[in-house]
Amino acid sequence: MKVKKLPANASTALKIIKIVKNCGAEAYLIGGCVRDLYLGIEPKDYDVATSLPPDEILKLFPHSNETGKSFGVVRVNDQGEEVEVATFRLDGPYSDGRRPDYVTFSSLKEDISRRDFTINALALNPDTLEIIDYVGGIDDLENGIVRTVGLPEKRFQEDRLRLIRSIRFAHRLNFKIEDETGKALTRMAQEIKTVAMERVADEFQKILLTSPAGDGIKMLDRYGLLSPILPEIIRMKGVDQPEQFHPEGDVFIHTCLALNELKPNPTKAIVWATLFHDVGKPDTFMVTDRIRFHGHAERGAEMIFDIGKRLKLSNELIERVSKIILEHQRFGDIDKMRPGRIKNWVAQPHFEELLEVHRADCAGSHRDMSAYEKATEFLNEIRQLETMPPRIITGKTLIEIGLEPGPIFKELLTAAYEAQLEDSFTNKEEGIEFVKKFMNENRNC
Repeated sequence: MKVKKLPANASTALKIIKIVKNCGAEAYLIGGCVRDLYLGIEPKDYDVATSLPPDEILKLFPHSNETGKSFGVVRVNDQGEEVEVATFRLDGPYSDGRRPDYVTFSSLKEDISRRDFTINALALNPDTLEIIDYVGGIDDLENGIVRTVGLPEKRFQEDRLRLIRSIRFAHRLNFKIEDETGKALTRMAQEIKTVAMERVADEFQKILLTSPAGDGIKMLDRYGLLSPILPEIIRMKGVDQPEQFHPEGDVFIHTCLALNELKPNPTKAIVWATLFHDVGKPDTFMVTDRIRFHGHAERGAEMIFDIGKRLKLSNELIERVSKIILEHQRFGDIDKMRPGRIKNWVAQPHFEELLEVHRADCAGSHRDMSAYEKATEFLNEIRQLETMPPRIITGKTLIEIGLEPGPIFKELLTAAYEAQLEDSFTNKEEGIEFVKKFMNENRNC
């Protein structure tokens, strides 16, 4: 089996292979890049496998990163582009469930026999464009199957991150997981808890960033991996919602539908916020005249700090996700808001992320897009401005009229700016009059 041609972005890897082969060694493209080439997908990066030992690779490419040298891996840097070059190897025992205790250098066939999944265990000879397949990877690509190389339990025990990676590949490629691989995956699912959380979260995030993300979440759940990673999402199951707003079903079903409704190429904040936007509902469920979830946005915005820290997400990402969760219910009040308040709101940083989460939330439930459309109109109006107009009334202005700095300043400055955006005043004198009138009408100020 051959590929027709190699993309232009393979040039650095091909250059490395040519240099290695000129020394009389074998060298091939290997792994996921070959899989993608076979499927007609342009790889993002390329890996090389060779018979040349690491020390010899370093002699040819002296400015390489040799951090993985003890495992036979050297990262060759060529004009800012890095290519992983690995010596054919067999792995020793995996005492830590992540890396082999030692490696022995071997042949291409033996190297392929130790890899994770058949679809990733393909090599390509760049001179002939022929794909080398010792494990049935091409058949599995043709049939849309994710299957381990060899015994599933052994492959998963070697590196338990492969448990979630199997789901990621199946989700990304719209493949099925082979029966024996799936049975082992389900039996061993709880062992994902032994893997460093940042490694798990990185794979989880890749699933979320691949549309339709809700299907990825359901696949994680089907094979038992969602519960040990995010029990908070499992708690959404069976939490009923008022049918007039959520005819689709419980909170878990709604969340998966909302994730599936996201536009392509969402930001990290969008996918995490969509996943967690209703995470506070199980804690706030109550039945009065109907099912209600008073304060679920506030509860969810609070919960994400503990969840995010557990997942080792960045503080900046956690803050953004929390803010989106906190504000995702505000769209229900948009018809009651003055134009100035809406303009000030939509001009806030990352509002477009909040808007996309709201759109997916609606599309995954009642499908009433009126609030989304109104907010979009104001957002488009703001976009036409090169910048938002500077504030006429500032903190300095409030001090000038004899006010002491304190919590009151935020309320006064917000009210003044919203009034300014509505053209209620156009200069400082009129603005001061507005502030005085506002304070008289709101005696608690």
